[in-house]
Amino acid sequence: MSVEMLGLILAGGQGSRLKQLTKDIAKPAVPFGGRYRIIDFALSNCTNSNVKNVGVITQYQPLALNEHIGNGASWGLDGINTGVTILQPYSAQDGSKFFEGTSHAVYQNIDYIDSQDPDYVLILSGDHIYKMDYEEMLETHKAHNADLTVSVMEVPMEDASRFGIMATDENGRIIEFQEKPEEPKSNLASMGIYIFNWKRLREVLVNGYEKGNPMEDFGGDVIPHYLEAGDNVFTYRFDGYWKDVGTIKSLHESNMEFLDLDMPLNIKDRYWKIYSRNDISTPHFITAEAHVNDAMIGDGCYIAGKIQHSILSQNVHVGEQSLIEDSFIMSGCSIGDNVTIKYAIVGENARIGNNVEIIGTPDDIKVVGHKEIVGENNNEQ
Repeated sequence: MSVEMLGLILAGGQGSRLKQLTKDIAKPAVPFGGRYRIIDFALSNCTNSNVKNVGVITQYQPLALNEHIGNGASWGLDGINTGVTILQPYSAQDGSKFFEGTSHAVYQNIDYIDSQDPDYVLILSGDHIYKMDYEEMLETHKAHNADLTVSVMEVPMEDASRFGIMATDENGRIIEFQEKPEEPKSNLASMGIYIFNWKRLREVLVNGYEKGNPMEDFGGDVIPHYLEAGDNVFTYRFDGYWKDVGTIKSLHESNMEFLDLDMPLNIKDRYWKIYSRNDISTPHFITAEAHVNDAMIGDGCYIAGKIQHSILSQNVHVGEQSLIEDSFIMSGCSIGDNVTIKYAIVGENARIGNNVEIIGTPDDIKVVGHKEIVGENNNEQ
């Protein structure tokens, strides 16, 4: 059965700027907000936008991501004629195995896309925090009779050199594109969210590779090709909350913003829920001596210390006389007695011994990696 629009989530990034946090898992699988993983936002946006057929393209350390997504049931993607499919690199006749870029990853999965027979393909990144109605973007794409629509938002001019930058006419048609320019001509930045007419994109990718002009990246190759060919390329302007959590500082900042229940992301919105796969844990327990203020506490936590403006994920143990402030603690961590943690991110299943200090600043966030052990005499849970 054909689908009108197929979702493709690019989830193979290594995320090297997240340091120890992505040593064993892909960036989209990194925990976020106490009970989510980063990819949950793209998957939930698809579900809420009635994009019920989704391919997740993985590459780097995919095990945790595969286990998290499963059959897609947590996002309602396991129904009749709907589903989520994990797409991993494979050895082709030409000897290629790994994806060499964003559009090359799509090219390698042409057979899967053809099997879904979509009119449109929605390309998403799996490592951004935001809510977006892709149905509304599709309606804009149709109204412009576009071959390609690029979702964009205004960014501070001093940050524009980090993005693909668009120059448009008064109708929103893209007339010039700059990929991470040293001297940007505007502050209208690509969000890495695209809607393509599939027949046209398929033609561009196949012809490019057959003629020895590989289309490896959307920003560096495909979009410039569309503009040179005179295709209808338009923008879709987005003005909501959007965060690229590709650095330690931005990941910490976004988690701390998550504590503000009045933030634009509005995590409590019952009409646009963010879904996730969660383990069943016991209720959290806070001792009489503990103090918790302005914090999110996950199930299964044991708290005997002081928690201030922080997020504790599931099954975190905090010992007596310990202080956690302005920090994000991922699931399964054991934190001993008389520990001080400020402006830090502590990875999953890390163990912090007694009398340890991990103190950063807003501009220098300290990181403890996945399963890392710091100090001795660590409390066993």
